[in-house]
Formats: sequence, C-alpha cells, structure tokens
Amino acid sequence: MTATETIAAIATAQGRGALGVVRASGPGVPSLVEALTGTLPPARHASFRAFHSPDGEILDAGLLLYFPAPASYTGEHVCELHGHGNPVVLQALLQTMCKLGARLARPGEFSERAFRHGKLDLAQAEAVADLIESRSIRAARSALRTLKGEFSAHILAMVESVTRCRVAFEGAIDFPDDIPGDALAAAQHPHIERLRDQLKELLASAHHGATLSSGATVAIVGAPNVGKSTLLNRLARADKAIVSAVPGTTRDVIEVDTLICDVPVRLCDTAGLRDTHDVIEQEGIRRANEVMNSADLIILMTDQAELLAAPDLFARLGQAQPADARVLVVHNKIDAHGLQPQRTRADDAEHLFVSAREGHGLDLLTETLGDLLGIEATSENEFVARARHIAALELALGELAPLDLDLARNAPELTAEGLRRAADALHSIIGGGGSEALLGEIFSRFCIGK
Repeated sequence: MTATETIAAIATAQGRGALGVVRASGPGVPSLVEALTGTLPPARHASFRAFHSPDGEILDAGLLLYFPAPASYTGEHVCELHGHGNPVVLQALLQTMCKLGARLARPGEFSERAFRHGKLDLAQAEAVADLIESRSIRAARSALRTLKGEFSAHILAMVESVTRCRVAFEGAIDFPDDIPGDALAAAQHPHIERLRDQLKELLASAHHGATLSSGATVAIVGAPNVGKSTLLNRLARADKAIVSAVPGTTRDVIEVDTLICDVPVRLCDTAGLRDTHDVIEQEGIRRANEVMNSADLIILMTDQAELLAAPDLFARLGQAQPADARVLVVHNKIDAHGLQPQRTRADDAEHLFVSAREGHGLDLLTETLGDLLGIEATSENEFVARARHIAALELALGELAPLDLDLARNAPELTAEGLRRAADALHSIIGGGGSEALLGEIFSRFCIGK
C-alpha cells in the first residue's frame, strides 16, 4: 500500500479530561509538525512544544511525539500531540491539521494502514478493537495475547501443516509412477487425522473466545414465586428486580449485565410461566419464550426437591423445552426442605440445590454456570475470537472431514483440492486473500483515531 493522503483524528475518548491526544499519519506528517511547532523533533522522544495555528496563534501546549516511517504503528510517518483534554481545544488542533493538508480519518483507518503495511495481520488488527472494547480483565488479557500474535501463530502453523500435506498429494499427481497412491495415502492420512483433531481443538477455543468477547446470555425461567428475581439480584450483587410474594410481579424481561468467572454475562429475569388470562402477563410470557430461544443457557427454577427431567418440568409449566437448549435445573428454597447445597446430574441435565434468599449454594451455582458456559478456567492459550474466525475454522474442518483413506488413495487430486481450500480458509483469518469489502466491514467498526 502506498498512501498519498495524511489522516488525522482525536485518539482519546469524547468528553473532558486531563489529557487529550490528536494523532496524524501519512507522508505529510513532517511538514505538518513543522507548521504546528516550528521544528521537527527527535524521533521517538517526547518534546514539550507549543502548538500554533497557521497565523501564529497558540492553540495549546503539551508533548509532541514523532515516529518516522517505517518504525511506527501504521508504518508511515506518525505524530501525536498530547495536550489538554478539552474538546474545544482538541477540535481546534484537529481542524488546524486539516487546514495544513490532512483529512479526517475514517473509523479504524490507522489500524487498517498498519495492516496494509504489514505491521499487523488481520487477527491482530481486530484484537486492537477487542482490547478497547473488553468488558473484563480476562477478555482484555486474551485480546492482548491475540494482539501479540499468539493466535496468528497457531493459524500459521496449521496453514503450514495443511500445505505440506497438500504438496505431497500434488507431487503424486505430477509424478504418479514415482509416488504410489497406496504408500502416499498410508503416509499422509494420519497427518490429515491429526489436522482434524487440531482444528477441533482450535474451534472449541474459538467458541470459548467468542464468549469472552461478546459475553453470554442466561435466561432465568420458571413458575411464579420460585425465586427467579431473588436469584437474579444475588448473581447481580444488587437489587435490580422487585421481589414480592405476589404472583406475576415480574411481567417484562429484566436484563442485568454482570461478570461470572470474569466473563460478561447478561442475566434475564422473566415473567413466571403459567396459564393466565391477564393480557399483560401473557405478553410477558411471550417475551420470556423469546429470551429462552436465544439464550446461551436456561436456568429453569423450581421450588420442589423432586428430581424431574427438564422436559417434564417445562411441560408442567405448559411449555416445550426449546430445541438444543442447554438447561440448568435449579432447585430453590432448600432451607424449606432441610437440604444442603449440592450438584447432581439426572436425565442428561445438571441439577443444583440452592437457597437464593439465604445465599446458600451460590458459589456452587457460579462454578456450575462457568462449567456449562465453558468459561470456568483460565487457559494460557485463551484468545478472543470473532464470528468470522469461527466460520473460517468450520469451513476448514468441513473441507478436511470427507478426506478419508480411500479418497486419498484413489483420488489424490480431490484430496489436494480439499487441502488447498482448507488452507485458504485458515489463511483468511489473518488476512490472506481478504476482499476490500471484508476489510472495509471490519475496520468500519473501529473507533475513530484507532
């Protein structure tokens, strides 16, 4: 990429603060800095300067940083003006830069230029935005791990392994007399099996990473007065939902964002499920069903100690269990039954015995939620993933799935083509073969100034 335009933007958040940063990148940065401050400072040294308008008026004073190309974030000449965090002053500096030849940067354009100049691959560039948007320290650490290139290193290693296997089959196509099909298939098929296993592990980590980034949604459902609102308040550590002995108190979906195992989780308290002629309550139940169908996990609450299968409990409420739903049955009010907190498994579902009012078993509940959402343990290989990463990994796995021993023996050209498409899918994660439309869509979601 050869950029001919110099871009500028305010890099700090909106509002007033002690400090504010305006940055610029492009070939015109050296002359822009000289016009603003009078001289070009030493590279990568903080210099205290006054910042002037073209007519000599002092707009602000602060630290100036200059990074000549290619040793900069974008790979171009970059400057940063660290002044006072007054929006009026920052806008005046930005407008002055534009008068001196820069233009306003698009969202994510600094990181896009870093990608195009080879400073970051696409997964690392996305990790910049993920780090800024992280809602927990665990997600921030995982995004930083991706930014450092650990996820990309895994992807590159997979691409190299797939390519080596493909080259072996393409050699058999070119020299069929020298490389017997049986011997080739016997030698390479274990490698394909190993690649499948590695991809499955990476895909599981990617799903985990997507939860770290976007969070999970947990719907709390059950009959009226089984303690749904009390449980939500306990997990949220705040009185967010009205708790009352009057049935039908909760009529709308109450959503609360909290952290469980340092991962963002949206808890949804719902209207009690029962047969009712109340029109407003019926609407609440309809909304409860919508939340259940989209939730990552359903907490099905009951105040009975009897172990029943989740579909039977739903049937008692006049509901059908949502298809493919993950359900945790929480037996509340154990203090009334003289029971202790415990976790057990019955009828392919987890059952947990707690007292939301007294707080008994809540640590066990948090641990169980972490298990079921796949967020219970911190992994050294944890990384933040996006939907497109998951789609690419699934596509690569789908290409490897039909490559069996018979196909490898009798149709090496089909096996080679499947391996090529798998490698292309993996390479797209870090930016290989990316279309301009894809790049535009990705970087448009960044904040301006980054």
